[in-house]
Amino acid sequence: MSEALARVLGERTINPWSHATTPIMGVGLSMEAWARSCASEDPVAVTASRPMWALQCEFPSVPWALMALPLEDALVIPERSWRSAPTDLYQWDRVMSSLQAQPRWLVVQGEGESNTLGDTAREILTRYQRLVPRTNTASAAAEFRKVLSGHRALHDLSLASGRAAYDHSLDTWQWVLRLSPFAGLAVQLAALFHEVERLLARARHRSEPVGVDENPTLERARAAEGAELASQVLEGCGIDKPSVAEVARLIGEHTSCPPVRGADAGLLADADALSFFSLHSADFADLHGPDATRRKLRHLLARMSSGAVHRLGGVRLREDLLELLVEAARAEMRETLQRAIV
Repeated sequence: MSEALARVLGERTINPWSHATTPIMGVGLSMEAWARSCASEDPVAVTASRPMWALQCEFPSVPWALMALPLEDALVIPERSWRSAPTDLYQWDRVMSSLQAQPRWLVVQGEGESNTLGDTAREILTRYQRLVPRTNTASAAAEFRKVLSGHRALHDLSLASGRAAYDHSLDTWQWVLRLSPFAGLAVQLAALFHEVERLLARARHRSEPVGVDENPTLERARAAEGAELASQVLEGCGIDKPSVAEVARLIGEHTSCPPVRGADAGLLADADALSFFSLHSADFADLHGPDATRRKLRHLLARMSSGAVHRLGGVRLREDLLELLVEAARAEMRETLQRAIV
């Protein structure tokens, strides 16, 4: 084990890990009037015509249920509270964190004749998809579970920065699978380790910039350092050498702007950007202010595919960030048109 890896791990060890129970055991949609009206319809027609079908397709690992009233021990999120403005996403993060210690059902509760209950559930599951992770054939093997253990061991979850980095890496992995359900092993591993070099910076007790003004030379150096660390962990977990080499390549190239547009490189760039918008855009804005946030949003939009930008419609953004995003999108569009005309 290298000195850098030992410094990050400290006293933590790498042990095989598996999900005995995911924090979100299932998601229920609860609206008494809706459930009552559905009860008299043909079950096949209900499945095809209601939001449940679309949610099942988008989140295939989640057990879904339509219910008149929430389960007694469920964590209930009223739709009105989630959609209220201004939205305190930090409060919801604290509420959802209780599921880590006590896994249970999550129930999204609507009122009256709401026709947005499915959209609300999608927004909530998008922000917290890491709590009910999906896998595919490439990530269902024992070696991948061992990688997840090694990946977790790299993060000191007692620190807010460690928890944030861990959540972002898991969320990026989940975005990869949402965007490309048949994604291969290398890009899934790259998603988990794509910013692992920041852990080295923290281990050296060095403040780590978070991309207000990206320095290409510095970004490339960080990416190379992260690729080396990821390779060591993956080799220790028994991942084959060609896959390790491909992971290192993807990590090394993922900071490029515009991104390298191979299939997996573009997928990783899209997943990384969507995770930032979903999980950390509010933190970034609070820390750096509106001017730096505008630059950051434009930087991300320039890296994203049109399909990924479309996905932002299902991401719950704070009201001030939504305004900045619209502003950044218009500026990016003007610049694109000007380049095309010239």
